[in-house]
Amino acid sequence: MGEAERGESAPRNRISFWCANKHETRPSFAAEAAIPETWDCPRCGFPAGQDEHNPPAPSRNEPYKTHLAYVRERRTDADGEAILAEALAKLRGEI
Repeated sequence: MGEAERGESAPRNRISFWCANKHETRPSFAAEAAIPETWDCPRCGFPAGQDEHNPPAPSRNEPYKTHLAYVRERRTDADGEAILAEALAKLRGEI
């Protein structure tokens, strides 16, 4: 079924959003829909706003941390050595 056979479409508004990389995105919204303040740029993923000259700043993402990195934040090297020594003693049957 083509567009003509479906009947009249709802009135729509195309709103321009710009990201920090100056990419313009023009999604369409229903005329009575609330327009969001930001929209994710489909080209770079940064947030985009309606003010071309003052786009929202990109969010800072923390780099991925391994489980070991989180453990190292909580434990000192001496703590790690003590835990390792205790685990090895259990495996050897000394404890």
